[in-house]
Amino acid sequence: MTSVNAAAIPVAEPLPIHKPQVAGVYRFQVGAFQITALSDGTLPLDLHPLLRGISAEKIDALLKKGFIRNPVETSINAYVIDTGPRVLLVDTGAGELFGQVAGKLPQSLAAAGYKLEDISDVLLTHIHADHSGGLSRNRQMMFPNATVHVAQADVDFFLDPANLTKGLKPQDLEKSQRTVGPYVDAGRVKTFSGPTTLGPGITAIPTPGHTPGHSVYRVESQGESIDFWGDLLHVGPVQFARPDVTVTFDVDQDRARAQRQQQFKASANEARLSAAAHLPFPGIGHLRAQAGHYEWVPAVYRNRD
Repeated sequence: MTSVNAAAIPVAEPLPIHKPQVAGVYRFQVGAFQITALSDGTLPLDLHPLLRGISAEKIDALLKKGFIRNPVETSINAYVIDTGPRVLLVDTGAGELFGQVAGKLPQSLAAAGYKLEDISDVLLTHIHADHSGGLSRNRQMMFPNATVHVAQADVDFFLDPANLTKGLKPQDLEKSQRTVGPYVDAGRVKTFSGPTTLGPGITAIPTPGHTPGHSVYRVESQGESIDFWGDLLHVGPVQFARPDVTVTFDVDQDRARAQRQQQFKASANEARLSAAAHLPFPGIGHLRAQAGHYEWVPAVYRNRD
């Protein structure tokens, strides 16, 4: 065997990662409606200062069970509901508000075969930057033909400067004015209070707590249904095990906790298909109740016509 001088063997330098991730699109049926999950991107979240009611050590122990570590890479998911006559979008991602780590929804929409002007309705689960931020860029409406549906309580809170003395942060007011404001000015915002039918098979269900007007959207067709959760939870590995844990983003910590516990119980008891904005893309699955906690069961992946 010929000896080889190891020093003479050139060592390849690691190739730089320069190829972008493919746009996130996942399509499935709920009755006669076609649902498309879309990725707006992901971002790392340091959970230690974010979560309340749990120690950093317990956070890390729960993450370890899921083979992940802090900071956690967190998805920003949005969803298209194509009913045929209407094309509805649940949440809009962060747009330009999170810099380069998000704002990929327009590319994902295009990859799914939709144009921005195809969207007839936007269903906002709530007014926070990573859900309503994609409505506008440079104060120009991204969805020129869309009516925006959102709870009156969120419009009242996030767009009124008087609330700066009632817990509204200046940056949240400014972001809301930049993104939701153009639709308000154009008369393209329709608000609701209480459970409201927005069209055949589409119902808004107020779940206040995370924000004053946080809402879940239920879509039903031909005996099948799906619930769009918005921010009922943020961190699956922690909050499925500990639904009592809240986040600093919750405007009302106690109500947010109570809503999560109530909705988790109902979802598990009724075996509801659900879509979560911040679970790993596409964020579709069911909850299973266990002794003292919950388990998330992702929906079966399909890739065929």
